[in-house]
Amino acid sequence: MSESHESVAPAPQPLNPLEAEAIATLGYIYGYPLVLMDVSRAAWPAPVNQFDHKTAFPDDKFTDVVSPNVDTLYSIAWLDLGKEPIVLGLPELGRRYYTMQLLDAWSNVIASPGTRTTGNGKGAFAIVGPGWRGELPSSVEAIQAPTNMVWIIGRTYTAGKKDYDAVHAIQRQYRLVPLGAWAKPGDAAATAATAPKASNAAAAVVPPRSDAAPPVVQVDKLGAGPFFARLTKLMKANPPTANDEPIVHRLARLGMEPSAPFDLDRLPPSIVDAIEGGVAAARARLHGTTVAALAKPVNGWQMPLDLGRYGTNYGLRAGVALMGLGANLAEDAVYPAADVDATGQPLSGENRYLLRFAPGELPPVKAFWSITMYNDKHFLVANPLGRYALGDRDPVRAEPDGTLDILIQQEDPGPQRRSNWLPAPAGGFNLVMRLYYPKPAVLDGTWTPPALVRV
Repeated sequence: MSESHESVAPAPQPLNPLEAEAIATLGYIYGYPLVLMDVSRAAWPAPVNQFDHKTAFPDDKFTDVVSPNVDTLYSIAWLDLGKEPIVLGLPELGRRYYTMQLLDAWSNVIASPGTRTTGNGKGAFAIVGPGWRGELPSSVEAIQAPTNMVWIIGRTYTAGKKDYDAVHAIQRQYRLVPLGAWAKPGDAAATAATAPKASNAAAAVVPPRSDAAPPVVQVDKLGAGPFFARLTKLMKANPPTANDEPIVHRLARLGMEPSAPFDLDRLPPSIVDAIEGGVAAARARLHGTTVAALAKPVNGWQMPLDLGRYGTNYGLRAGVALMGLGANLAEDAVYPAADVDATGQPLSGENRYLLRFAPGELPPVKAFWSITMYNDKHFLVANPLGRYALGDRDPVRAEPDGTLDILIQQEDPGPQRRSNWLPAPAGGFNLVMRLYYPKPAVLDGTWTPPALVRV
């Protein structure tokens, strides 16, 4: 009688420093967006589950964030879905463009309620975390979030300062309500639940914190031990996807398990040194990332068309988080950026440039487009007109055949051409073109921005 033998999996090989360093490098890049999102949430001045509405455009004195937007007013909120879903209530917006971008804790866009996707009528969306089980009322539409941390970046189109009051009235009607407080339709409380409340509006205007370093700097200062300890703790409420299993399995080789406490000092000194070296290598790689590495160059412009959905492209996800956390899906907005002219030379206020849109070649969008001027630090540029951008909302003058010339230079071109002038600083500068709700010609590359020609 023969004996049966079951196959036995080979025992894992002992961890060596070379492997530990490689895993730490990959693990840092993999987990960087989650840790940065958490640090950003902790630094935000408003309470969780409440909107913080921005009531005015930034100006050239604003340096809180790089490349600020002067096309929309923001309505921003950090959600904690650990207890129950949060209902996002949206009013009727008429013909005004808006979007409510929702990002999960790993910085992936999970939904974008708004003009493009759900229209401009009233709506209510229950944002549901991964662990919640229950039934939703018929008055709300479910948005399933894969993580309990969710970031809402709401953008409402604003046609300059004269439009502020109208946009503020809309912002006061954006609602965030815990599911348990959301009334069933038809009863007396339903009307109150869809009306703006003073308490929510009062929490909307919160001064920014000035006592803390920017989140990116805070993450850079985390040692390898605190970084990975924070990462593993966060992974319980914000679980990895099934596609992340290979990297999660490799992190387990270092003793990093989702939700389990991680103590770097429990590892042998040689492994600790290797992990710290891996983190240093990952940071060097991330900070060496350039816009050119994240986007396709076209006529001197970088055209990012694959942001917001990263899958297992952890390097792209981390690079985008570092350079501009909260990137839109291309279907919602594309941001061509340029810091060189048609010949590849850096843009400088010492020169004059012409950006010429041929007849029928204006940016093809369903919402709006603009071109914003930034200095070499990516901040808005002081100028006599207080003009930071030009776009389709401005009274620019086209030629009789439909050609539109944008003049980009430091000196005033005179009264006849001033309407088409985008003032530049004395030194280096860069431009960002914003294409909101782009048409297919942008997304498939049929349309490309014209080159900046030195004149």
